[in-house]
Amino acid sequence: MFQKMMTGALIAGIGAGLLAAVLHFAFIQNYILLGEQYETGELVHFAAPEAAPEALPHDHAEAAGHDQDAHEHGDAEVSTIERNALTVGFTVLLYVAYGIMLTAGFAIAAQFGKRITATEGALWGLAGFAAFQLAPGMGLAPELPGSAAADLAARQVWWWSTVVATGLGIALMAYGRSVIATLAGAALIAAPHVVGAPLLEGYYGYAPTEVGAIFSSRVLGVGLAVWVALGWLAGRQWARGEGASGAAA
Repeated sequence: MFQKMMTGALIAGIGAGLLAAVLHFAFIQNYILLGEQYETGELVHFAAPEAAPEALPHDHAEAAGHDQDAHEHGDAEVSTIERNALTVGFTVLLYVAYGIMLTAGFAIAAQFGKRITATEGALWGLAGFAAFQLAPGMGLAPELPGSAAADLAARQVWWWSTVVATGLGIALMAYGRSVIATLAGAALIAAPHVVGAPLLEGYYGYAPTEVGAIFSSRVLGVGLAVWVALGWLAGRQWARGEGASGAAA
């Protein structure tokens, strides 16, 4: 059982992680880089363009410019490759962990007689998206570099509390056998938002709000697609494992 769980989780997590990396580079990465430019002061919101610096003598300026451009180009190329490789690696590891959690949930559901298929797995993926991204995002939107935010520890506590409460609430509403279970599930989902996420008293930041809005919407959109793919892959692997076990028996 453990080997089946781990194999399915690894296959689903690697597949979903690679998909997430591709979508990240296609839809999100440019906005992160743009936010970092505002964060470092390279770009300034609502500021007039700065005057061009005084030109160096032609020969020295040209020589210095070529040397500096070559050096910076080489460093930037290495830095970009390293950054992108780390992004892919971290994303795959993250979704492997999510895949393990989903597969562990399949195992618990199977003990209660629930049959998990690829379609059922996709629904579990939707639930995972709601618990890990959508519900926390209602209080703490995905944070673009250059944005202001409340205390990190307080945000982490609220985020994890929201994930746990939403996950349990969805489970009670989906698999509960009474009205009380459904009402308890709804109350759990609502509780973190009734308490409220930790927010700043005033709003400020270096990055334009328009950039932050596009970034947040794209993070949630990519998350939705990847979580559904993760659930579908994990459910498919689980169903194949179940079929193999049945044939062996």
